[in-house]
Amino acid sequence: MIKVAIVDDSAVVRQVLSEMLKSAPDIELIAVARDPIFAIGLFEKKWPDVIILDIEMPRMDGITFLKKIMSEHPTPVIICSTLTGNGAKVTMEAMASGAVDIITKPKAALKSFLEESTAVLLHAVRGAAKASVGKMRVAPKGIMPVAPKLNADSVIAASTSAMDHTTDTVIAIGTSTGGTNALERVLTQLTVMAPGIVIVQHMPEQFTAAFAQRLDSVCKVRVKEAEDNDRVTPGSVLIANGGKHMLLTRSGAQYRVKIKDGPFVSRHKPSVDVLFRSVANSAGKNALGIIMTGMGSDGAKGLLEMRNAGSKTLGQNEASCVVYGMPKEAFKLGAVEREVGLDDIASHIMSFVNN
Repeated sequence: MIKVAIVDDSAVVRQVLSEMLKSAPDIELIAVARDPIFAIGLFEKKWPDVIILDIEMPRMDGITFLKKIMSEHPTPVIICSTLTGNGAKVTMEAMASGAVDIITKPKAALKSFLEESTAVLLHAVRGAAKASVGKMRVAPKGIMPVAPKLNADSVIAASTSAMDHTTDTVIAIGTSTGGTNALERVLTQLTVMAPGIVIVQHMPEQFTAAFAQRLDSVCKVRVKEAEDNDRVTPGSVLIANGGKHMLLTRSGAQYRVKIKDGPFVSRHKPSVDVLFRSVANSAGKNALGIIMTGMGSDGAKGLLEMRNAGSKTLGQNEASCVVYGMPKEAFKLGAVEREVGLDDIASHIMSFVNN
């Protein structure tokens, strides 16, 4: 059983999240608190495996509480945040402070929210329970039925021909749980001579812009949330929009991205499988695919398609992953040419310039 605690000052949010968690036979809700001070007293009796944490609360804010947890009793924390500009900005601070995932606060239409978001919440909790938060700087029995797991065919058709070598190269990265911290460690090591990079980080809509802005403020490369028809150029990084798929296209000598709505693929939108398939179709031998820390299998099949199209492929190794899920599934499929540590990924990206 995964022991979970909720810390949120909203009685409605506490009630809704509690009902969602109680629907899962592999999850035990052991504590519900209106603020961190009250939560600390409850945790002294039984410490949770996963904490769902609000940010804006009385007596002690969520960021302060998160930093206290990570310094005294490192525990996987999922941030429960509002879909606002300020909420997104503060949430990025929380992710940088050690939180492993984000969920959005319940909407006004609670019934539809429950129907749409229960699977997302339970997936986040199960992923967080497997997270090794000590690796960050800074499946159980009785799983509930879930919606059909679509593949990349629902968004983009596979290509039957691989592309020849050209002088232009592109790096495609896919990651999920633990990825915000991992991406910062990789991207801050890059110089402006790095190849153009496209990234899918599983994240709710409206948070990806704040995430890109944070990375841009600490990196030498330019980082932005992708817009439709953005060009992929050396020294630039495009982050897929939350709630939309991102595809790589090629027009003449230029790589560009296409932002496209569509169904959830591998239960995600954006999906790493969709990005990787588009890179296999459009770049082939001119691409390097990298799959990093994350829960589940999104990206494994797409990385295999990239490798079959002639792309170089890397997987983050188990020792450096917060959650060795996506890289493990890719490795099992034969999609990963080589597994490397997190702190070695940047050097592989830079060396690919000269390949």
